[in-house]
Amino acid sequence: MSMIANRRDLDFLLYEVLGIDRLFAEQRYAAYDRESLEEMFNSAQTLAEEVFYPFATKLDANEPKFEAGKAIGIPEVKEALQALADAGLFGASFDEDAGGLQMPYVAQIAMNGMLSTANHSVYGYAMLTIAAANMLNTFGDQQQKDKFMPAMLEGRWFGTMCLSETQAGSSLSDIRTRAELRDDGAYNIVGSKMWISGGDQEISDNIVHMVLAKIPGGPPGVKGISLFIVPKYRVKDDGSVGDKNNVVLAGLNHKMGQRGLTNALLNFGDGGDSIGYLVGEPHDGLRYMFHMMNEARILVGHGATVLGLAAYLFSLDYARERLQGRHPLNKDPTSPQVPIIEHADVKRLLMAQKVYVEGSLSLVLYCGLLVDRLRTEQDADERTRLDLLLEILTPIVKSWPSEYCLEANKHAIQILGGYGYTRDYPVERHYRDNRLNQIHEGAHGIHGIDLLGRKVRMAGGRALDILIAEIDATISEAQDGGFATEAADLADAVALLRSTTADVLACDDTTLSLANATIYLDACGHIVVAWLWLQQALAAKRAVSGVAADAAFYNGKKTAMQFFMRYELPKVAAPLKLVGTLDDLTLNADAADFIGT
Repeated sequence: MSMIANRRDLDFLLYEVLGIDRLFAEQRYAAYDRESLEEMFNSAQTLAEEVFYPFATKLDANEPKFEAGKAIGIPEVKEALQALADAGLFGASFDEDAGGLQMPYVAQIAMNGMLSTANHSVYGYAMLTIAAANMLNTFGDQQQKDKFMPAMLEGRWFGTMCLSETQAGSSLSDIRTRAELRDDGAYNIVGSKMWISGGDQEISDNIVHMVLAKIPGGPPGVKGISLFIVPKYRVKDDGSVGDKNNVVLAGLNHKMGQRGLTNALLNFGDGGDSIGYLVGEPHDGLRYMFHMMNEARILVGHGATVLGLAAYLFSLDYARERLQGRHPLNKDPTSPQVPIIEHADVKRLLMAQKVYVEGSLSLVLYCGLLVDRLRTEQDADERTRLDLLLEILTPIVKSWPSEYCLEANKHAIQILGGYGYTRDYPVERHYRDNRLNQIHEGAHGIHGIDLLGRKVRMAGGRALDILIAEIDATISEAQDGGFATEAADLADAVALLRSTTADVLACDDTTLSLANATIYLDACGHIVVAWLWLQQALAAKRAVSGVAADAAFYNGKKTAMQFFMRYELPKVAAPLKLVGTLDDLTLNADAADFIGT
């Protein structure tokens, strides 16, 4: 049993549920088929298990150190990322013309998930580089692409995103970093950035920082933010690395998890010019950065999913082997003990992990497929529909896995008992690593405000209508497909979601309408994952196989769907009703209410 992948589940989701083989008929992906992807997945799994996984525990215990102004880490990190670069996986989903493999995005997510499961911190460097290169490819000019992208896609230079500052975390309108125009048309970047993942290291030959800054005299707030390429080392006209660009590592943040991925405080323009290059138009930087962030949000949700998967696979294996106790009616202390997977509550914990992890994976891969469909769809109306569907799912795909796959990590620790809290086993590390994903690419509450304050209102509410139409289609299929009870339960939840949303949107007080946005986000996520579990159950029922292992797999999918519908879906009713009443208890709570004056 692999500790970093469930290939049977990946195949089921990719082909039997999502039908990604239809992508192979598109010209963009004509070079691929199931066999070629299988070969790439096999290579990635080997790389994950033989190179990434063996030093994950060592890396956690030996985080990078701040020495003489540098971030110094263990050598295995560079070796692993070099192996990833040698395999050509940095540019897997980029166009062939850009130096990539033009792989379906959904397949790249699935493949890279094995590397992320094996060693989440190390893969973080690659994930950030891929996202930065994708944004540059979308919004940079040809000269910028030619200058920076080849080395990024080859894995020689890494990328970052520099948004937050010490006084401005999620409040980007308050950033102070400024960009002063130079005589040569470039800019001098002056300021500090905080919480920069991968912000400095001695692994790659250069680091391409994507930095948000304000050009003096521009509009106030977020409307005055521009985006700049600021390399760690200046780049010569021939593409070679030149002098230092005065991007100074001022210190490292020491996190509870993902400790092998540096997290830096960076000073720009400290002791000399930090030269930056404007991407796109002035004052339009936040829109460009959100392109990178939206991709990163899918990948953060995926990262949370695979960390939940890692803990689930380990605790499942442990529960099968660990002997403890006997069945309640067996009072004979001389009789053999049973594996703890025989105990009802352990089964409950394992099933909860399964529905959180496999439900999240179906959500992530579904969103990945939407990206591919947007890349290949020719009809303008259908592209608009797909874009709105992806927009409304983005805060959910980032946040729901980050919240509930962390619950899976918690359950894994519980299953191991006292051992789960020790560093002798990896599940406590998985929990610590995953706890960071609730704040990565926007804190949990920010995405609730995004969903309820913007996404459900988009295009006159059309995005929500499109999502509900997709869910209703599955409900109709399930009513005739042997899952009438579950279909009815989901239909009731959807009806409550629609009425709750209408009640909130009818409120003219924006502050009041968003007071319980996070509760709305969690409930909406539960409904979406319930829909995707119903899809999985329908796919499992359609499957015909005489192979015993497959029969058990498919039956497990139907059981998991029923578990989610009975144990999880009922959790949405009370929260949605609370949201619909526009309850103002927490909104109007006084600061003194928490501890007194």
